[in-house]
Amino acid sequence: MTSTLETTAVHTPRAFVPQHRTPAQNALRVLGRVPTWLTIAFLVLVTAYPLFWMFINSLKSNSDFLNNPSYTFPEEWRWDNYANAWETGNLSTTVMNSVIVTVPSLVCIVLLGTAAGFALEVLVFKGRGGILLLFLAGIMIPGQMIILPLFNTFFELGINGSHLPMILIYIAGGLPLTVFMMATYFRAIPREIFEAATIDGASMIRAFFSIGFPMMRNAILTVAIVQFFLIWNDLLIALVFGGKRSLNTIQVGLLNFSGEYGAINYGPLFAAICITVFGILFLYLFLNQRIMKGLAAGAVKG
Repeated sequence: MTSTLETTAVHTPRAFVPQHRTPAQNALRVLGRVPTWLTIAFLVLVTAYPLFWMFINSLKSNSDFLNNPSYTFPEEWRWDNYANAWETGNLSTTVMNSVIVTVPSLVCIVLLGTAAGFALEVLVFKGRGGILLLFLAGIMIPGQMIILPLFNTFFELGINGSHLPMILIYIAGGLPLTVFMMATYFRAIPREIFEAATIDGASMIRAFFSIGFPMMRNAILTVAIVQFFLIWNDLLIALVFGGKRSLNTIQVGLLNFSGEYGAINYGPLFAAICITVFGILFLYLFLNQRIMKGLAAGAVKG
């Protein structure tokens, strides 16, 4: 009996033996985490303070903004600045115009860019490497260089004064980066999946819509979010090709807060910026996990 107990005691796993830390060890463990906590607090402060600063300035009067430091709280909380911002900035029209030019552009960019990425990575044909380089060359062309030729072309076609020029430019400008990113994502998918679909009798179009497109959901969402921010936040194209006030997008609408001789009504201006920024921020937070999955998928090479 004694030998049996001794054997059992000897072979008792260490994992079941409780380990008690001394107060000194606990203190060292807490101190070791202090740099991490300070780093996290610093990053939160750097990220959150500009939003907080923008919010408190959206509730100030013009005299309060000009006579007091910008980091102080308002002397009088002007919540009516948001109503004035909606009316002065004509936000109902500008937001709708931004939606009108963003949604069709995104649909075309995602569909055409995904199809091109599929063709350049999954299909085998001569010259596909050169075609991919041509798409990449589009990223290197500054948008400012093509504004005047495009304006003349759209004027001769008679489509100025509508949303169509902006939509066409956004599609053409978004395709090079989208094609490159989607080709990278398709590279991570094993070719055997599409070969098996071909053996089963699926055409390339069927393989793309039934296999390739569903497998790229997270990647497509990531590309769509990137292009959404680029289009939604654009000012130059919308300002040049919008043409008239009724076509102003949200970014151009913010210029309405500049009055005579360059005077700016700061409270409503910051209120309008808060409306646009926090709306986009909530959208990003809602889709954050899918965006991270899409970025991680693009980092894997098959």
